[in-house]
Formats: sequence, structure tokens, C-alpha cells
Amino acid sequence: MDLAQSQKTMKTLSWKRPHISLRFLLLPASIAAGIGIWALFVRVSALPAFILPPPALVWERFLRVAGDGTLLLHTLITLQEVLLGLALGVLIASVLGYLLANSVKLEKLLSPYIVASQSVPIVAIAPLLVIWFGTGLFSKVLICALIVFFPVLVNTIVGVRSVPEDLRDLMRSLEAGRWQTLRMLEIPAAMPVLLGGLRMGATLSVIGAVVGEFVGADRGLGFLINVARGQYDTALVFVAVLTLVALAIALYGVVVLMEKRFLGWQSH
Repeated sequence: MDLAQSQKTMKTLSWKRPHISLRFLLLPASIAAGIGIWALFVRVSALPAFILPPPALVWERFLRVAGDGTLLLHTLITLQEVLLGLALGVLIASVLGYLLANSVKLEKLLSPYIVASQSVPIVAIAPLLVIWFGTGLFSKVLICALIVFFPVLVNTIVGVRSVPEDLRDLMRSLEAGRWQTLRMLEIPAAMPVLLGGLRMGATLSVIGAVVGEFVGADRGLGFLINVARGQYDTALVFVAVLTLVALAIALYGVVVLMEKRFLGWQSH
């Protein structure tokens, strides 16, 4: 019986291997197809390079700025702003969201101000923050935190309030304190929703950093885009934009790995 079961398992795995390999090939194939369509469109349209550079020119420009350290310098500056802004926004939104989820009165008191703050585009607020706090790191971190704040706040409130009431009653019957209820019930139960908000926040934080650098900065990928745009160096604009996309995908991927780490029990 054990031998038959083992053979069945091996057969199942042998059927799954091609599917797993195919899944890992989809992303490179998709990227290659996109680059091919881009190159074909440039060739057919015959657009000048300062309007739409071919992939080969963008790659050449990438090698130049990567080789002299320019790209790495500006990428690290933007990454620092993104990580600090994301951490600050998530921290404040999580704490405030937890308080609002457990206090209807506090929610009614603060919700008009929270909603009003989100009705104004971050592009309109960014110049004021740069004027008030200068063109240094803090203003960019603050802009990132503001753009991350609302989705994480909403998901925190929804996640905490989605905890089943019978489980709360169980914790009360066990005489669990507030901290024990938070650590052993509310955080694990709300984790899927919280990580969903973190997914959105991770990608939005990149937008916040670039908006801040557009308004006023002398370093960062947003600054690099401004300089390249002024010089009609469209290939460099593409390099900076694609680097921003890579940053956003990397941050998103980190959150996905966190979900697999903390929510692995859901697949069992």
C-alpha cells in the first residue's frame, strides 16, 4: 500500500513539474514580448529617439548611468525615502486605525478630517510640505507617509472589525487582557486585510517619493527624470521610470512573501 501510494505521489509530481516550469517562464516571456512590440513599433512608426527611443538605446543609456554610479546613487536616495515614508505611514495608520476600530465616537470625531485630507490630491499638498519642511529628506518621507496612510488606515479598521464577535467573547471568558487580545486574536485574524492594505501602500509609497522629488529635490529618481526631461534625454527618462517600476515590483514582492510567511496556514 505504501509503495502504491509513493508511486502515485511521484506520478502527481511529475505531472506538476512542467506546469511549475511553465509558470516561471511566463514572466520572462511576457517581458521579452513587450520589448519586441516596443522595438517593432519604434521601427514601424519611425519616431525620432527623443520622442520614443528604441530598447537598444535605453539599454545603452542604462549601462552608462549604471556604470558611473549615477543610477545607483539616485535609486538609493529614492529607496530611502520610500522605506522611511512607508514605515511612518504604516505605523501611524495602523495605530490610529486600531483606535478608530474600537471607538465609534473617535471615528465620528476624526473621520471628516481624514476624508477631507484625502480629497485633496497629493500633488497639491506636496509644494506646501516642501515650503514648510524644506527640500530635504523629511518632506519626501512625509509625502510618502501621507499617500500610504489612507489605504492602510481603512484596511486596519476593516480588518480589526472583521474579527468574529464569538472569538472576542471567548477571549473575555478566558479573562484575556487588552494586549493579549490584540496579540493572540485581533492581529492574526485581521492579518489578511492588513497585508492587503500594505500591498497598496508599498506601491503608492514610490509615487509619493517621486512627487516630492518633482516638486523640489537635488537627488533621487524623480530629480533624474526632471533633469533628463529638460535635456530631451528620453532614454534616461525611460531608465529612471523603469527603475521606479522595478522598485515598486520589488516592494510588492516583499509583501507577497510576507503573506506567504504569515498566512501560509490558510492554504492548508
